[in-house]
Amino acid sequence: MSLLHKTYGLIYVAILAIVSYGIVTVPLMANMGISSLVVAILLGIIIGNFWHYPESWSPGVQFAAKRLLRTAIILYGFRVSFQQIASVGIKALILDVLVVSLTLLLGYWAGRKVLKLDRDMSILISAGAAICGAAAVLAVEDILKNEPYKTAVAIGTVVLFGTTSMFLYPFLHHTGLFGLSDYQFGIFAGASVHEVAQALIAGDNVDGEVGKVAVIVKMIRVLLLVPVLMLLSILNNRSYKTSSGKQMKLTVPWFAVGFVLVIGFNSLQLLPTALVNTINQFDIILLTMAMGAIGIETKLSKLKKVGLKPLYLAIILFSWLMCSVFMMVKFS
Repeated sequence: MSLLHKTYGLIYVAILAIVSYGIVTVPLMANMGISSLVVAILLGIIIGNFWHYPESWSPGVQFAAKRLLRTAIILYGFRVSFQQIASVGIKALILDVLVVSLTLLLGYWAGRKVLKLDRDMSILISAGAAICGAAAVLAVEDILKNEPYKTAVAIGTVVLFGTTSMFLYPFLHHTGLFGLSDYQFGIFAGASVHEVAQALIAGDNVDGEVGKVAVIVKMIRVLLLVPVLMLLSILNNRSYKTSSGKQMKLTVPWFAVGFVLVIGFNSLQLLPTALVNTINQFDIILLTMAMGAIGIETKLSKLKKVGLKPLYLAIILFSWLMCSVFMMVKFS
């Protein structure tokens, strides 16, 4: 019977994901670049707080939030190839390494020391801004094992400022205020916009080729998720040992290793493009299910207690990314 109830929970989350995926195919939503992940977490929060599903379904919901999430992160590697990374050159790689590392350090310092946020919230928001938006938040959440409401808050900040940059940056470029070439703008968008889809739309609003450059530069940031997860796992282990006095077995984020292996396999170009596209669509469904499950487990009462400090941190990181990346691209 428990297996049956677990299946009910998975079906429950799957229906939520399919509805979310259907909503974003509406032309208005598609043109705005709204992701099914965003819709899923919002619907999940609403349903989870206003409709009490049977407690026996919880294992299925948690399975989607944890196990399916890891599988989705691995399959995310089909979006990247080492050829793409090589095509933009060493300068773009160095730029992305600087952006990711400095943004993580600034976010953690500002969150903990200036705004007095807890460790998990500071890391989640910083990772979302620095690396690849909601996907990074979800991957980091799997390492930290934090409460679902913190993940929801972090993703909310990513959505807000990623969407803002998606519309603001092309506008500033078209007005000539940036003073960047189209190619430079592609690099700027890829290195500063939060989500992959948002970077693509920001670039496409200038030119199709600019969109391609933005996505490639953005994908390098996605790849940097792997060393960040490895380092975070090590630091998390040390933190546990310090606080408890016990040695915790080092957990290697195997899904991060799988992510790299899939990138390597994808770089061999053994699969037809149509099949890769199908895998990517399936991966979006899995990510959407995971996001919906996290939303279902997020309680509004806890969101209210957070206050505006996460928003302040997100503003700091948004301003930092826009200004610092602009300076690096403009004068490199």
